[in-house]
Amino acid sequence: MPFGQELCFLGMDVELRHLKALVVIAEEGTITAAAARLRLTQPALSRTLAALEGHLDVRLVDRSSRHLTLTPAGRTLREHGQAILAHVDAALAETTAVSRPLRVGYTCAVLGELTVPLLRSWRRSHPHVTLELRRVDSRTAGLATGETDVAVLRTRPADARLRAEALYLEERVAALPDDHALAARPALTLAELADESLVACPEAGAASVELWPRERRPESVRVVENVDAWLTTIAAGDAVGIAAAGTRESHQHPGVAYVPVTDAPAATVYVAHPAQPTHPQTTEFLAAVREAVSG
Repeated sequence: MPFGQELCFLGMDVELRHLKALVVIAEEGTITAAAARLRLTQPALSRTLAALEGHLDVRLVDRSSRHLTLTPAGRTLREHGQAILAHVDAALAETTAVSRPLRVGYTCAVLGELTVPLLRSWRRSHPHVTLELRRVDSRTAGLATGETDVAVLRTRPADARLRAEALYLEERVAALPDDHALAARPALTLAELADESLVACPEAGAASVELWPRERRPESVRVVENVDAWLTTIAAGDAVGIAAAGTRESHQHPGVAYVPVTDAPAATVYVAHPAQPTHPQTTEFLAAVREAVSG
């Protein structure tokens, strides 16, 4: 929240900047450090604190030592001030979010064949909230960096700030050059692919050698940074890949053939979001995803 934002309380000339000053002084312990954090001069911050104490007619900070401490009244106001500031920040963020699209992140795929029905259903039921699909080549599809509000993932995120819900299981498919000797097969096994060079994209969830039994794994593995590089490597004939079936729906390529792998462990599809939602329609979108999956 900008330091200069104003709001009066109970008829007093107490502003948000006064509360912010007290909270930061308590956290930093000195006027010098607090002023630097707030990008103020020390005299300006001292005047702000003095004004707050003057408005309330009570001492809030014990100045008897170099390291400032709060008085009992100061501690009480700090606790309320922190709650007030957090509430205002949340209200401003939610108000701003209402006017922007709900950003849905994904890496290799969204919901496969269910993607279009979900998008159409959402458009009918929420005509004023646009969905913006964003492919982000990272393990959290942009959630950890704030680029997205919700995400569909094929691996459960390890970030404690995120919440993930398992939706369903998805079969694995091999991605082969379309002129590969195995490309015309109706199905394959991991053993039939063990002698091939493998291309993996960990950030997008494309499978690694860990799918194979330890004693029979591909020896040649090439790691790429994104799905585009993964597809190009396969189409060029340099390697084969393994992915969840949703990739087949989202990433058709003229030089790549997808073939089911019957004995590969299924991939779990998750929908994930920050523990503190970044868009007010997050809950409604999660409900829409569950309905699309169950329907």
